[in-house]
Amino acid sequence: MTEVTYNFTGKTAFVTGGSAGMGEATVRAFAESGANVAIVDRDADAAKALADELTGKGFRAIAIPCDVTNEDQVADAVRTTVEAFGSLDMAFNNAGIMLPPVDSADETEEAFDALVAVNLKGVWASMKHELKQMREQGSGAIVNCSSLGGLVGGDGRSTYHATKHGVIGATKSVALQYGKHGIRCNAVCPGTIETPMVARMADGGELDRDQAAAGVPLGRLGRPDEIAAAVLWLCSDAASYVTGAALPVDAGHTAQ
Repeated sequence: MTEVTYNFTGKTAFVTGGSAGMGEATVRAFAESGANVAIVDRDADAAKALADELTGKGFRAIAIPCDVTNEDQVADAVRTTVEAFGSLDMAFNNAGIMLPPVDSADETEEAFDALVAVNLKGVWASMKHELKQMREQGSGAIVNCSSLGGLVGGDGRSTYHATKHGVIGATKSVALQYGKHGIRCNAVCPGTIETPMVARMADGGELDRDQAAAGVPLGRLGRPDEIAAAVLWLCSDAASYVTGAALPVDAGHTAQ
């Protein structure tokens, strides 16, 4: 397999949900490509452990504890990033949650509010404060993490899918508004990826790995680094004419 590399030396990346899964893989990929990286996560210990590991290897990374459902914390995280590194050039708004499937007639308001708070409000707050900085700079690239659930429906997960559809709508609208400011905004739509969240779903009986793998043309689950590769491409000059896109990275699930 040919490895694609990027040179992000002197640029700064901001990754929410950055301590595990797709976020961690993207943090590592940005760091290995020369970027300064802000690891933004509500799990402060995990974020610090990753930052310490990367700085120990000579990379530039900081850990920022942050709950993306709290706009003030998001604003502080962006401010801290810019104070540490001088700019904010790339962002991967990855933080998200999924709850067990439920009949739509029986879903609780608490579950609805939790999904919307993280998956939709969290992306809104992150983009809002990233855009303030990027608008001032006159440049930047944002990638939001939607899902194949942003492109199709899902039995028992209507609210989750609604939030991920919402992420795509917000992405397209920001792309239209901010192109004139030199800012690109895209979304990735991962399929079933081997992450800690998917492992918990499998352990809890919500997901059959073999069945999920058999249900896609490529016949396997995805790897976090495959999502990271898509994010880095969308943030790079190689994608300089791409904005407002919702890119499926789903082994062909949505092509069926």
